[in-house]
Amino acid sequence: MPMVEHKVKCLDVGEGASGSHDMAYVEWGDPSNERVLICVHGLTRNGRDFDELASALQGEYRVVCPDVAGRGQSDWLKDPAQYGPVQYDADMNALIAQLDAPRVDWVGTSMGGIIGMVMAATPGNRVRRMVLNDVGPFIPKAALERIGTYVGAPPFFDDAAGLEAYLRDVHAPFGDLTDAQWAHMAAHGGRRVEGGWTLGYDPGIALPFTGGGPLQDVEMWELWDAIECPTLTLRGENSDLLLADTATEMTLRGPTADLVTGPGCGHAPALMADDQIDVIRDWLAAASPT
Repeated sequence: MPMVEHKVKCLDVGEGASGSHDMAYVEWGDPSNERVLICVHGLTRNGRDFDELASALQGEYRVVCPDVAGRGQSDWLKDPAQYGPVQYDADMNALIAQLDAPRVDWVGTSMGGIIGMVMAATPGNRVRRMVLNDVGPFIPKAALERIGTYVGAPPFFDDAAGLEAYLRDVHAPFGDLTDAQWAHMAAHGGRRVEGGWTLGYDPGIALPFTGGGPLQDVEMWELWDAIECPTLTLRGENSDLLLADTATEMTLRGPTADLVTGPGCGHAPALMADDQIDVIRDWLAAASPT
């Protein structure tokens, strides 16, 4: 079935927030399928990163890929201070309500995985099974500092070719993508501005990296230990965000995740290669929901 574009109305939440914003999402597969898979992207990316995964799984799932607020086709928040887990959690719950889905499976890359962990740790949540792509309950300061060097000050490009060259450089750890896959990322990862192109997100999403003082290690083990659903952790073998020791500890506590390490990539595997898609498909088929 062809991909369909939708929007969901989300309330602004948090201290002093008022109003609402639209969150865009694309949907693949039979809309009447009770098996729903939500795929949520990383910090500066968008839901179209999952086109190949969604296309491959749409015969088995109703696959839904949102653009988190401030990215892609979704509205930018009025107050950049609202960019964070509280707002994202509220938005995803609004999405699930609009889908009328009693339970959902989850694939989350980096930030999308953090949102998934927050959702799955909440009592009475609707997450049945979860795939975390190169993220866990410990994030080292050095990785956050690296991300902080490129987020928040989107460069200007004279043309789409310059945008694609930039993405190839900054996202080289995604792995060995084809020319067509890089072109796809560029086509959906930028926005036109007067005289050229820039990246397709609100620079305000960088506030957590620039407005709170020096960055520190992030530890969320208490959150991890509250998760009960079957969980798969994917790790890029060269990842600086999900360290090998962290990934191993994730297999020993909390939901005792299964672990698969992907060769030839860092943070984060793009989930566009057939072998990466097969790992997710096979695990979802085999994992027993609680």
